[in-house]
Amino acid sequence: MNRMHKENFKIKKDFLLLENNKSSVIFSTAEDERSFNRNTDEGIDAINSIKEDFNVDKVIYLNQIHSDIVLNYNDEIDFIENEGDGIITNKRNIAIGVFTADCVPVIIVNEVDGVIGAVHSGWKGTFNSITKKALQRMVDLYSVNHKNTKIYIGAHIRKCCYEVSEELKEKFIKEKNIKEDILFDGRNLSLKECIIKDVIDSGILEENIYDFDSCTYCEDKVKLHSYRKSNGSYGRLFSFVLLK
Repeated sequence: MNRMHKENFKIKKDFLLLENNKSSVIFSTAEDERSFNRNTDEGIDAINSIKEDFNVDKVIYLNQIHSDIVLNYNDEIDFIENEGDGIITNKRNIAIGVFTADCVPVIIVNEVDGVIGAVHSGWKGTFNSITKKALQRMVDLYSVNHKNTKIYIGAHIRKCCYEVSEELKEKFIKEKNIKEDILFDGRNLSLKECIIKDVIDSGILEENIYDFDSCTYCEDKVKLHSYRKSNGSYGRLFSFVLLK
């Protein structure tokens, strides 16, 4: 696995940008205090600004419900009204993304087969292996060879700060075939370890997994939105990917 820090990205406004040969992977920050909240006018303006900033035709997202639902985008006009937490597509010049504020954004890129994905993986989605389901959907719909697939795990609340209940801890231990000392520190859960296991089980090479090694709760080098750290209202980050 490759650990990434702010220095590995290009900075464009309040975004961290990775330019690949045929794709771009982008993570928003809270450096300019912007929130990508689809339920506010300011949030919609921020989302729409991506079209001009990154020269894309559309910005596609879902009404996220902490599910394991993964949808395929194929030029549907009313797609953003759909509920779900994962998007895959083979459309070019379209930004597909997910909103987070402690949950895990997972970006999937296969430039060889020309397919990308964006996943919102909170504890429910992680427990139900939504990223693994997104990868399988890419195989089912596009015959993707995951030996060529790259995974980018964005900033989220990490094991250092993510304490869960004893009941939820027992559920994860029972469900996930991961050593307890890797998965937990006391009652602090590593969502990342669950996702890494799912992607490796799906045929992803470990060398093709990239982790933006930042915690939304305690990071001090990059300003990020955090639900748990906030008092009342909180901002949303937007992580997205596009095929050039």
